[in-house]
Amino acid sequence: MMKKGKLLAHLPSGDEVRLFGNSLILFFGGCRRVLSTSVCNGGCREDLTAAWNQDMSRDVGGMLASSYEAYLRRTAQKIGLNPELSTGMGTSAHMEHAAIKTLSYRGLTVTAISTGGIESNGGRAGDPASYFQPCAPPQPGTINLMLSINANLLPGTLTRALVTCTEAKVAALQELMADSRYSSGLATGSGTDQTILVADSEATLCLDDAGKHSKLGELIGRTVIAAVKEGMANQHGLTPKRQHNLLRRLRRFGVTEETIWNTCTRVFGEDIGSKSAFLAALRALASSSPLFSEGVLYIHLIDEYFWGLLEEAETQKTALHILRGLANAYGLSPPEAVKAPYPLAMELFLAQLVYHRLRESGSQQA
Repeated sequence: MMKKGKLLAHLPSGDEVRLFGNSLILFFGGCRRVLSTSVCNGGCREDLTAAWNQDMSRDVGGMLASSYEAYLRRTAQKIGLNPELSTGMGTSAHMEHAAIKTLSYRGLTVTAISTGGIESNGGRAGDPASYFQPCAPPQPGTINLMLSINANLLPGTLTRALVTCTEAKVAALQELMADSRYSSGLATGSGTDQTILVADSEATLCLDDAGKHSKLGELIGRTVIAAVKEGMANQHGLTPKRQHNLLRRLRRFGVTEETIWNTCTRVFGEDIGSKSAFLAALRALASSSPLFSEGVLYIHLIDEYFWGLLEEAETQKTALHILRGLANAYGLSPPEAVKAPYPLAMELFLAQLVYHRLRESGSQQA
């Protein structure tokens, strides 16, 4: 028996988005052309009746199935769908945190539905791989997208829409400066992202371009960017405010609270007070000005150098200029020189800054 659940959205195409327990289901209101990255009825299909997104973290049965594909097929049966006529995705994200964004133009409507985040699984295209052959189930930190378009798109156009959709997801991550957890780069997605696109094969409106110059491409871009951002904010609190923190921005370079503490102990020895007091002072400074604003300029300088856009000499000169400015702002002795690896110079500066701040506060209390 098909289970409908709570209605979240009724789309102009006649499709419905419903929440049923740990599943978010897109029921099709007619013939649809579907492009899915799923291992369960993936590829381009025209005989499917529904698509779904499943929160695996709350599934009591877990991964008892023999494979991820078998798990998805079991999930389809569990929620009352035909496993041969539906396609789905698994994630550890909670379905009540899904973001649904819709935009329309002259009868064309695009709806993006996004769940998940990249706090633990963010990666950059080209990062070192984890395996060669196995088809692994989604890891915590998966961005799953469903995109519904109330227009008839031929397979090639639908595939082009997937490209635009993916570019929009990357743009959302770029605007948040989300970091890879597997390299020093910025994230372009998670290692387990999945996407399902749905076009209305019965629509009178037929479009042959989903690229960025087309209105369809624009609507895809805007809805996906908004949905991805809101979905990540709902799931993990990943927002511009949270990213306004130098420690979060530096962690992709291996600069963390622990490494800054270790640097401080190495440079200043035993006379540095308690670790808890040190970390509390460091956290208090991490979002403050001018440390944060100058710090992100320093980070972008490192990126430009790693990407080959800045040469060694000009990178050293500008890095030294930024750190000297920060030293003057906080009343510290400016560094005499800065050389690669540049993240370690910022680590040393932060260790010195917190150390002197604690000494100042201690002398004032005395």
